[in-house]
Amino acid sequence: MIKLSPAVLQAVSKPARYTGGEVNAVHKDYNKISCSFALSMPDVYEVGMSNLGLKILYEVLNSRTDIAAERVYTPWPDMEEKMRENNIPLYTLESFRELKEFDFIGFSLQYELIYTNILNMLDLAGIPIFSKDRTAEMPFIIGGGPCVYNVEPIAEFFDFFIIGEGEEVILEVADAYIKWQAQSKTHDRVEFLHRVAAISGIYVPSFYRADYYENGLFKGLTPLYDDIPTTINKRVVKDMENVLTVEKPIVPYINIVHDRLMLELFRGCSRGCRFCQAGIAYRPVRERSSERLRSLAKKMINNTGYDEMSLTSLSSADYSCLPVLIDDLTEDYTGEKMNFSLPSLRIDSFSIDIAHKLQTTRKSGLTFAPEAGTQRLRDVINKGVTEEDLLKACSAAFKHGWKTVKLYFMMGLPTETDEDVIGIATLAEKVVALYKEIKGRRDVKVTVSVSCFVPKPFTPFQWFGQNSKAEFKRKQQILKEHINNRAIQFNYHDSSTSILEGIISRGDRRLSKVIYRAYKKGAKFDGWSEMFKFPIWEEAFAEEGIDTSQYNLRTRDFDEQLPWEHTTPGVKKQFLINEWNKAMQQELTHDCRRSSCTGCGICQALDVGIIDWEGNK
Repeated sequence: MIKLSPAVLQAVSKPARYTGGEVNAVHKDYNKISCSFALSMPDVYEVGMSNLGLKILYEVLNSRTDIAAERVYTPWPDMEEKMRENNIPLYTLESFRELKEFDFIGFSLQYELIYTNILNMLDLAGIPIFSKDRTAEMPFIIGGGPCVYNVEPIAEFFDFFIIGEGEEVILEVADAYIKWQAQSKTHDRVEFLHRVAAISGIYVPSFYRADYYENGLFKGLTPLYDDIPTTINKRVVKDMENVLTVEKPIVPYINIVHDRLMLELFRGCSRGCRFCQAGIAYRPVRERSSERLRSLAKKMINNTGYDEMSLTSLSSADYSCLPVLIDDLTEDYTGEKMNFSLPSLRIDSFSIDIAHKLQTTRKSGLTFAPEAGTQRLRDVINKGVTEEDLLKACSAAFKHGWKTVKLYFMMGLPTETDEDVIGIATLAEKVVALYKEIKGRRDVKVTVSVSCFVPKPFTPFQWFGQNSKAEFKRKQQILKEHINNRAIQFNYHDSSTSILEGIISRGDRRLSKVIYRAYKKGAKFDGWSEMFKFPIWEEAFAEEGIDTSQYNLRTRDFDEQLPWEHTTPGVKKQFLINEWNKAMQQELTHDCRRSSCTGCGICQALDVGIIDWEGNK
């Protein structure tokens, strides 16, 4: 057990990041434990504590009396300095046990720019960074989360990955470990990895060999054992109604990024935006009933004392029972100053009516995501909304008293022209003019936030060549020149992080050595603008002889073998090709949720169906 001296905590910012002891944290007697997990979002405490997936796994694992799950996050540089200076190994917040004493360390892979944090955490824990260097007594390193649909750039650091949704499979992993511990005479790591590889949804990268053509292009993965699958389909929770989930979330002592309760309405999205990996990865839509959600809300509120709850999902306003649920929650907490919010709104008047009902007093800003500035480009990406939809929604909002609107766009989408870029400014100007027309005043604030598009695996745009850094900069300058109204605030960021994300997200195993070299050069917290050092990465790529343009700038052929096709959400490749072709023709694809199947193949491949309470009535 690690003991921190007051001198260490007094020397760092936000010492509560490292002290544990929060309300609802679970503490167990390790004399009664057969399997232990250290769960981590490899980022600072405030970010990690906001991750819903880890909250769920924490409660699922701790629901078993023979399993312990604890938390660990990435120390901020000031704490890391003190830890290295005082030889303090990385520890968990519940028991202050060293990380290397756990059976499993599970990392939630939320985005590519946290990979160097993982290496840093393993080093702080005294655990070899490369899986091949770990010995029998060391923990197994597991990865899960959105990035599992291409883990090849970090394959050499992990013992295995959980592909898809983890609530059920994580317990199967624990049971396999407990059984192996009881039966094995050698406790050889490879022996256990063979056992866990037999579980549906588990990928053990060391059991596969990566091959390349002479020109450097990826050729394919070859299984090294006869009993290893060539393709690993994602795990999916078929019954969201009864699966274990969060009921007693931990209450932090300090403010975190999402310092509120999160009630997951449903999983999946069927709108079919062609840029969106999550829309494919979490299919099909599976709703919880309003009765179940009402019960979960009551339990979480009673167990924490929070006065704010976010009704979360990929597209929360698409929940079929939303009006009923909001009426029920409003009735349950009338007079208790309990606030409910929707993190995402559809661009329609229904969303405004719902938002108005939720925000009866203080009108905080509304956020919409048109994604593109022209109808042509919105059709390319299958956004399914028009300029008229946006203006009607804004009109309803302004009439209800809102005067702050945020609009999210992407830059660098396939087929984008300068006219599409300028269209962002034009659309924002129309929103400002609409407010003046309705209210007769100029006190509106429209924030335009534009991110740089990153093509992702298992989307129709996975073959698309990303814009270069120079091209992003040119387009940002064009847009900046066309936004002249003081009521419009233009936000954008340096495209370097998007460029790096684009390289890694479609990379292969050869990038492991680049990530390791960048880490050794000092890369960490790459997702934080003040910490990100792109020159370090440029040096690492150059020193390892990697031509980055082969990963992000090159448009791939449909028949090219892709490094990520073996860990799949179940979507048919031909469906993605068809969607690419429809994008080039600006042809829309309908929402399959309450209409005909669009042929993505996921329901059939995984034997899972849509659960929609309105459609099931």
